[in-house]
Amino acid sequence: MKKGIIGKKIGMTQIFDEQGRVIPVTVVEAGPCAVTQKKTVENDGYASVQLGFGDMKAEKVNKPMKGHFDKAGTAPKKTLREFRFDDVDSYNVGDLVKADIFAAGDKIDVTAVSKGKGYAGVIKRWNFHRLKESHGTGPITRMGGSNGCNSDPSRVFPGKKMAGHLGAEQVTVQNLTVVKVDVENNLIAIKGAVPGPNGGIVVIRDSVKAAKA
Repeated sequence: MKKGIIGKKIGMTQIFDEQGRVIPVTVVEAGPCAVTQKKTVENDGYASVQLGFGDMKAEKVNKPMKGHFDKAGTAPKKTLREFRFDDVDSYNVGDLVKADIFAAGDKIDVTAVSKGKGYAGVIKRWNFHRLKESHGTGPITRMGGSNGCNSDPSRVFPGKKMAGHLGAEQVTVQNLTVVKVDVENNLIAIKGAVPGPNGGIVVIRDSVKAAKA
């Protein structure tokens, strides 16, 4: 991985390209992120950089985290994420990572926690087909149907698609395209939709499958 940053999803809008075509984009406030820790192979067994995003009041930070931020010489941050960059040596504790690390046309992967939709049935959760609505089926047209045989194996296999909690899980959308970068306001416009609600935290990285896309 060469580049990565933490951001906050602002919302969706649309912009026009040079040919006048409408492009739906998601606007993300990306950074500035402070380097709050640097891990090395000698000390930690692997090399990585910890970035912090979003300032918070010092009185809301517990003592261990206050010491962590004081050691880094940065203001307390709400969100911390770790990145295994290829060029970790080029980063130093206290450096700022801004939106200008990305440019229009870059392929990226966006990770965030998806919107929580509560308890959902199999039709909404797994896109099941409805049962027939006549010939004695009864008022169960949106149920999941059979869960398996009762004689053998006499149980429901793990992983069976059933009703349950939908959303509120970490999701990564791959191979999205950066349409525009506003360096002054630390904004990145990404083509299409990204997971999570407006105001949610997102992590933007280089696309791991860009070469195969």
